[in-house]
Amino acid sequence: MRKFLGIIIGLGIIAAVCYFTFIYYATYSEGVRSGELIRFSSRGMLFKTYEGELSQGISGAQIFSFSVLDSDTKVIADLKEMEGQYVKLTYIERYKTFPWWGDSKYFITDVKMDKSPFKIK
Repeated sequence: MRKFLGIIIGLGIIAAVCYFTFIYYATYSEGVRSGELIRFSSRGMLFKTYEGELSQGISGAQIFSFSVLDSDTKVIADLKEMEGQYVKLTYIERYKTFPWWGDSKYFITDVKMDKSPFKIK
């Protein structure tokens, strides 16, 4: 009985390690989105995370919500500077997220200024 219980606990630990490793490293998709950066802030009660929104339409009907990892300090600084501007965001989408990473499954890896197609010259 003791050996059986040890095997069950060992398998449970291995399954948990595999699950968290998969969540940490696996990405579902990668891509680029452009739009006006309408919000970027640090929020949360227990875990402070960086969250933002990108408006992808004229009326703001299509909003792309995203998160930024704390370790991406250059991306955080760039997003703070470019708030209200038309930007191009490079992102990865994860299967799931941890509470200390952010609310969204979309994580920004790079940000660049872009020309707005809506402005008349």
